Amino acid sequence: MDSKTRKFLHKYGYDMILGSISAFYVLTVPYTKVEESFNMQAMHDIIYHRHHLDEYDHLEFPGVVPRTFIGAWLVSVMAAPVISILSFFSLPKIYSLITVRLMLGGIILSTLRFFRVQIRMKFGQQVEAFFVIFTSIQFHFLFYCTRPLPNTLALGLVNMAYGNLLKGSFYTALDFLIAATIIFRCDMLLLLGPIGLGLLLTRSISLWKAIKHCVGTALLCVGFTFLVDSIMWRKLLWPEFEVFWFNSVLNRSSEWGVHPFHWYFTSALPRSLLLAYPLFMLSLLLDRRTLPYALPVLSFVALYSKLPHKELRFIISSVPMFNLAAAISASRIYNNRKKSFWRLFYVGMLGLLLISLGCSAIFFMASYENYPSGYGIKKLHQAGHSERSMSEIFVHIDTFSAMNGITRFCENDHPWRYSKEEGIPLDELQSRNFSYLLNEHPQIDGFKCLFKTDGFSSIRLRKRIPPIEVVKEPKVFAQGAVNNEDVMSRNWPGCS
Repeated sequence: MDSKTRKFLHKYGYDMILGSISAFYVLTVPYTKVEESFNMQAMHDIIYHRHHLDEYDHLEFPGVVPRTFIGAWLVSVMAAPVISILSFFSLPKIYSLITVRLMLGGIILSTLRFFRVQIRMKFGQQVEAFFVIFTSIQFHFLFYCTRPLPNTLALGLVNMAYGNLLKGSFYTALDFLIAATIIFRCDMLLLLGPIGLGLLLTRSISLWKAIKHCVGTALLCVGFTFLVDSIMWRKLLWPEFEVFWFNSVLNRSSEWGVHPFHWYFTSALPRSLLLAYPLFMLSLLLDRRTLPYALPVLSFVALYSKLPHKELRFIISSVPMFNLAAAISASRIYNNRKKSFWRLFYVGMLGLLLISLGCSAIFFMASYENYPSGYGIKKLHQAGHSERSMSEIFVHIDTFSAMNGITRFCENDHPWRYSKEEGIPLDELQSRNFSYLLNEHPQIDGFKCLFKTDGFSSIRLRKRIPPIEVVKEPKVFAQGAVNNEDVMSRNWPGCS
């Protein structure tokens, strides 16, 4: 290996590892769910409809609360050159979906690189190496890096804030947290508060200077999102203020389910951190250097636990800092591994590493089967149209299917036409001239079930290799109109 190659790998090797894993998740599981639907549809419309706002999806399906277009614009503009090449070769739009997800992943991992470089400069190369190991074996973090959630977009700014904290640029760190709070996720205020308070208590910043600095940044961010989103939504709007009012003041988010106070600590963090979870907790006892960084983030999770509605993605921005704390513990255990007292910790750490790899494999297997309508529409496109037929094909996609894998990126051009109209009674579908239906019902009058798509149901243990099995059950059914001769003339596997 020549010196240039060694220098390149030394500089970008870790990025290639994390990027390759993240890209693997995108290529094998390209579809998205309802949580990502706004940014996914927004990116599609920015790329394909551009200034024709009347054709944008959010005007017909606005969702429960409005979201900002700023993240979608950023990713779309950066992905546009590649998508232009794909369009030139008339490739299906699913390749554009993969492109925007890869672009988003590249953005988030570049901010993680900034944080990682600061880890190396402050704590050394060995801590950096353990940080990369923990990040690479955690399924959820690298999988979420490419999912266009508001939480993911905020994560990029939080990574920059973490890096600036390690660098000693405290006011810059506050700037990034303020931007994340005002533009992408109002709940980042729960992270901004403990970090700001910690900086004040350690006299790293002055109160008066922080107020002047933060107010200026906040006004700039509010003005930016107000300008962009008022244009895109065609009304005066600050999206995250409406989200804050809906979730925190009205507490309407609890309508989507509630969990007990301890859920983040007993379910979400163990699943997302895996091996790093016990090592993170150990670091609070082993190394006092972690306290100024880990305690504010731990306070963020504790404060968030007060809200009844909980999801893992809400606290995904805590993972990088917890991984840093865990990496510091792992480095100390590794350095003392030859001492009798520490050898037990070292062996336990290696065992937990293997268990973590197994858990990530299970999480991936479950996620792979969790987008049944995405696979369903792909199969319908492959079997539901003949090149000899020039007539238009009308497909109705019900709410369940739209929530579990289908976006506008999954649609084909002429002769395919799609409808996501909601609230149509099942007995009226046969009078709407639909050629096909994709829905959650196996039987509908006027239609024949052509095939079914299975989806994730549960995990089951078994007494053979491999000992874990993903249990699937029918989730989405493709129906064909019985009065459509072209549809009925094809060979379909059926739903039995």
